Amino acid sequence: MNKVLLPGLLMLSLLSSEGCRRRRMLQQVPPSLSADSVAIVKKPIPLDTTAARPDSARATAPASVSAAEPPRPRPGIEEARANVAEIDFKYLTARSKVSIKSQDENTDNANMNIRVRKDSLIWFSVQKLGIEAARGIATRDSIIILDKIHSEYSVYDFPSLSRQFNFELNFDLLQALIVGNLPLPKRPAQKIKNERDYLLLRQSEGKVMLENYIGEEDRKLKKLMVTEQPTKNTLRLDYADFKALNSFLFPYTSLITLDYKSNADGQFYQKLLQIRHNKVELVDKDPGFPFSIPPKYTRRP
Repeated sequence: MNKVLLPGLLMLSLLSSEGCRRRRMLQQVPPSLSADSVAIVKKPIPLDTTAARPDSARATAPASVSAAEPPRPRPGIEEARANVAEIDFKYLTARSKVSIKSQDENTDNANMNIRVRKDSLIWFSVQKLGIEAARGIATRDSIIILDKIHSEYSVYDFPSLSRQFNFELNFDLLQALIVGNLPLPKRPAQKIKNERDYLLLRQSEGKVMLENYIGEEDRKLKKLMVTEQPTKNTLRLDYADFKALNSFLFPYTSLITLDYKSNADGQFYQKLLQIRHNKVELVDKDPGFPFSIPPKYTRRP
């Protein structure tokens, strides 16, 4: 599983909470990540997603179908493999709300700004209670997190993060999960099959199994399940609220849940991250990635 890793913003939330000494910023359980939300994550992937389909997908369906009309043929497997709809861009900027729930943190609707230079940089800033609490930048090799509350910073490389969370991590998956693309490139030998309202693409990389649930009509990735076979650590991602963005469909809401066994104490833990984008732009002009480590900051071990 050298090329596969734990997703995206969930990883950023893990790092942010570590950098801020795992303090609880809010005591109430976020409404958007209520017990009902957790139950949804734990259930098998639902097969009836008519209500969750984007308006653009519903608009393509005929208003009525006569009883004599034969059923519309389902898309061919080869057609689906060739036409999974992915987002292409040079730079991406987003203003978002993020909620985090875990054993040691409940944060509801913190403000987050995200900037991405495709295949190169991911920059983020998190504001809590009206102040910037954390700023971070990810390159293809490492991630640096500034804890602006405690004037500290941390440096992580992907191999050490993988060992810490007992799950492989890398830049490509992080980027794919932010924009809603497939986390691994399609390969000719991989199989796609019809799964009710989805097209199911199963992929494997080393000891990791990925199940990509693709919308039958709009060809967008709707759900992703990542399972690491030896540990049974799992990551589930649910995309929703698809809206037109330039010539693409973009998921403005994502819910990520991670169930993993800690190497430190052997116990299983769960972490939930919900992101709701308020504004997303795909631009050609460099938005800037302001980042520097102040001299007074001390490095955390």
